Amino acid sequence: MTHISPNGVELCGALEPGYRAILAPHALAFLTGLHRRFEPRRQDLLKARAERQERLDAGEMPDFPKDTADIRASEWTVRSAPADLKDRRVEITGPVDRKMVVNALNSGARCFMADFEDATSPSWTNVIDGQINLRDAIRRLIDFTDEKSGKRYRVSSDAATLIVRPRGWHLDEKHMRVNGTAISASLFDFGLYLYHNYDALRTRGTGPYFYLPKLESRFEARLWALVFQHAEETLGLERGTIRATVLIETLPAVFELDEILYELRDYCVGLNCGRWDYIFSYIKRLQAHSDRILPDRSQVTMTVPFMRAYSKRVIGVCHRRGAHAMGGMSAFIPVSGDEAANQAAFDQVRADKTREATDGHDGTWVAHPGMVALAREVFDEHMPGPNQIDKRLAVTGSAEQLIAVPEGTITEAGARANADVAIRYVAGWLAGRGAAPINNLMEDAATAEIARAQLWQWRKHGAKTDTGIALDAEWIGTAIDEAEQAILSDDGYRLSGPAEVKRAASLVRDLVLADDFAEFLTLPGYDAMTEGLQVSMRLTEFD
Repeated sequence: MTHISPNGVELCGALEPGYRAILAPHALAFLTGLHRRFEPRRQDLLKARAERQERLDAGEMPDFPKDTADIRASEWTVRSAPADLKDRRVEITGPVDRKMVVNALNSGARCFMADFEDATSPSWTNVIDGQINLRDAIRRLIDFTDEKSGKRYRVSSDAATLIVRPRGWHLDEKHMRVNGTAISASLFDFGLYLYHNYDALRTRGTGPYFYLPKLESRFEARLWALVFQHAEETLGLERGTIRATVLIETLPAVFELDEILYELRDYCVGLNCGRWDYIFSYIKRLQAHSDRILPDRSQVTMTVPFMRAYSKRVIGVCHRRGAHAMGGMSAFIPVSGDEAANQAAFDQVRADKTREATDGHDGTWVAHPGMVALAREVFDEHMPGPNQIDKRLAVTGSAEQLIAVPEGTITEAGARANADVAIRYVAGWLAGRGAAPINNLMEDAATAEIARAQLWQWRKHGAKTDTGIALDAEWIGTAIDEAEQAILSDDGYRLSGPAEVKRAASLVRDLVLADDFAEFLTLPGYDAMTEGLQVSMRLTEFD
């Protein structure tokens, strides 16, 4: 295989020890090939998202595409899963820092989804250190020493199967530019991981497996299929070496489940119910509709009708097409020092996983190693085989059911909790922390997105709490101010320093009080994080 170092490549991040091996010229050449071939199409698809939003704002409602009715009606299946992805009863998810990688691989879960997206703050060091950590984990060179106990941890022989979640199509990686244009963060994360590890993965008897986030259409799935095909051809890999699971975490995607699987049928092994981002997407895509206001986040559970319709439709479509239907994340984590709260958390997780297993899901997610055994126990009880793909369910979920507004209330406590958790999380994110325990829940970017989206929706449409408080700009602005001051005074638990808290509060305030709804809070957040970047290295300096 011949590599030609590309021209026009600039890096804007520091080259810490070990970074040159990851950012070697041949690896950057591979990334540049992906960028030059697929960047125009990515931009077209992002434009299509904006155009769809304009139609929704004008009164159009989500529906199943008429021009793909034949795909939904005809009989076909996806390529069968490789051996180490046939049983996925418990998957643990988390960021790509060294401690998490070791602990997750050793957790007893079947799979570990290493998350470059919602659980990782996209600082340059987090992203490149994450690539190094995964490279070392595959080669069993990774270890971690606990600072308190001095105990050294290594990856066990029965480690979980590794699956990597790159960032979504909407995100750039501003630290790498090609002819002055930032590369897609999706292609950056995917390309570096695949290029450096496909051979080592094959040697270990596994493969390059991915979770694809935030897809909104069959066309976005098609782009990933083309990227996979191009990468396999470039690296001399057999068709279908790359395998993927798609997160169904946007409202438009649930109307194109068959189509997404069809576009990725040589690569896709399943769909996952990304429940928290799905709630955020519901608010975002129906933002102009005053009759689609959601109650407090705590009341929008997987048992409300539109969420049940969503999860059952995923199961029905997946099993018809021979794919895994993966359940979602229960954010509850063990609670130390409070036995009653700890028992309540375990009871919540047990109920959630029992519902998923009995509905027909083929596996589930947990966010903490302490919940792996419980989730495995539930699925062992209700799923004696490696999966339930042979358990065929009718494909249900009408357009009306998928957008039905759940019953519930908006409370002052819920509004104040949204302000608090949004600021706490964003402050930690700005400080480099992508996943964090907040109020006994493991939260990631989706949490902050729901929180700020609800505050925006309630203000925009003149909502009132169950006690009659008008959630107008003045009240919400004051609630954000009060949450900021409370967090600054909370020396017992803060995810960052005061400067990040103040920046986070300013960002949340701007987003919530703006006339227009921002697509993702991570976009202005990343702009702030990368402000003033300077070129640190050009490729010719490597040569």
